Amino acid sequence: MNEGVRVFYLSDNSPTEGVEALLGKIKSSSAEPVPVSFRANVTTKSTSLYIFTSGTTGLPKAAVITQRRMFLVSNMFRLCGALAKDIIYIPLPLYHSAALLLGIGGCLEVGATCVLRSKFSVTQFWDDCRRYHISVIQYVGEMMRYLCNAPKKDSDRDHSVRLAIGNGMRMEVWKQFLHRFGLIQIYEFYGATEGNIGFINYIGKIGAVGRTNFLFKKVAQFELIQYDIDQDEPIRNEKGYCIPVAPGETGLLVCRITENSPFSGYAGDRQKSEKKILRDVLKKGDYYFNSGDLLMQDHEGFLYFRDRVGDTFRWKGENVATTEVEATLSTLEFIQEINVYGVPVPGHEGKIGMAALCLKKGLPFNGGKLYTHAKNYLPSYAIPRFVRIREALEITGTFKQCKSQLVKEGFDLAAVSDPLFFLEDSEKSYIPMTQQIYNSIAEMKMKL
Repeated sequence: MNEGVRVFYLSDNSPTEGVEALLGKIKSSSAEPVPVSFRANVTTKSTSLYIFTSGTTGLPKAAVITQRRMFLVSNMFRLCGALAKDIIYIPLPLYHSAALLLGIGGCLEVGATCVLRSKFSVTQFWDDCRRYHISVIQYVGEMMRYLCNAPKKDSDRDHSVRLAIGNGMRMEVWKQFLHRFGLIQIYEFYGATEGNIGFINYIGKIGAVGRTNFLFKKVAQFELIQYDIDQDEPIRNEKGYCIPVAPGETGLLVCRITENSPFSGYAGDRQKSEKKILRDVLKKGDYYFNSGDLLMQDHEGFLYFRDRVGDTFRWKGENVATTEVEATLSTLEFIQEINVYGVPVPGHEGKIGMAALCLKKGLPFNGGKLYTHAKNYLPSYAIPRFVRIREALEITGTFKQCKSQLVKEGFDLAAVSDPLFFLEDSEKSYIPMTQQIYNSIAEMKMKL
C-alpha cells in the first residue's frame, strides 16, 4: 500500500475482505477514451507495472517495468516479422513477461489476433493450432521438448504455423522440432524481465540466442567476463578490473547501465537491486547490470546461452554447466525429464554432479545404459555420480527447473525417500545407493 499498489480479484466476487473484485467494474466501465489528464505526468521512465521474477534461485522479486520497457518489448513481434493478419497462440502464464509484455503487448502492437490457452497442453497443442488456424506460436523453456517427446502422428506437419518466437530451446530439441514439425522460422531470443539487454537470433542459427556486431556493441555496451564459480564472483586483475573472455570461452554477461540501457531495479528493498549491479568493471566509476547468466560468443559473433551462475558448479577443478549435461543425457529413451545439479561432499572441494530423473511411463531405469552413454559423451568431471528417481520434477510456471531443495537434500538416504543410485565403475553401471556407500563417502573413506 505504501507503493500505491492495490490488489484485485479478476472475478465477479471477492472471497477476501478488503480486496475488491474487478470483473464487475470492468463490465460497467465507460467505453470512452481515458482522459489525457489521467496520464499527464506519465513519462517513459514512469512505472507501468511490476512483474515478479520466476524465483528459481530464491524468492521472486517484483521487477519494475517502465513505460519505455513496455514499448520496447512489445515491439519484438514486429521485429520478428509478425503481421496484423497473423493469429498468435500464447499458452504461457500471463503473470510472466514473455506472455504479457511480449505476447499480449506484441499482438496489440502489430494488430494481430491472439489465442490464449489457460495452461499449456502437449496433447492439445497442435489440435489448437489447426482449430484456430495459428500462424505464430510463442514458446518458452522446455515447451518444445515436451512437444518433441510426444508420440509421433501422421498429422505432425498438418498445420499453418510459420513463426515460433521464444527462448530457452536446446540445440538438439531445435533440430528435432524442425525435422518433425516442418520448416518453421524460429526466432530464439535472450532477455531477462529486469535486464537491460537482449538478443534476437534473426538468422536462425541453430542453438544461438543472437548475434552481435560492432554497431550493436555501440548501443548496448555488454561484456562477457571471467567468473569464479567457487567464489561466486567475477575474477579481477591486479588493477581491480574485470577480465573479458576470449571468443569461444564462457563468461558472465554484464551490460553497462546507461541512459539508453537503464536498469530500473526491483520494487521495495533497494539492496535487492544493488546486488544486481557490478561497479568498476572496466574502469573506475562505471557500473553494469549483472545478468547472472553465463554465455559464450563464437568467432562469428553468435551468442550461446550456457548456464545460470547458480546452476553451474565446479568439480575436479573444472566448471560443469548443468544445461549441457542435461542436454546430453536427455537423449536416452527412458528419460522423460532431467534436472542436473551439484551437491557438496565431505572432504572434497567444489560440488559433485547429481541428476534427478523422471522416467518415461512404462520404461524402467537402466543404470548400465546411462553409465555407458555418460562415459561416451561427457568428460569424467561432468558425469553425475548420483541419480535420484522422481515421480515428477518441480518446475516454475514458465518451465524452469527448481534445484534448491534437491541440492539441500543431496544424496542423504535419511533425507531422500526416492530411489537413489550411485555410479560404480567396477560394475559399469549405476547401482542402488546403500547406507554403507553413504557412510564411506561421509567418513571420507571412498575416493570420488
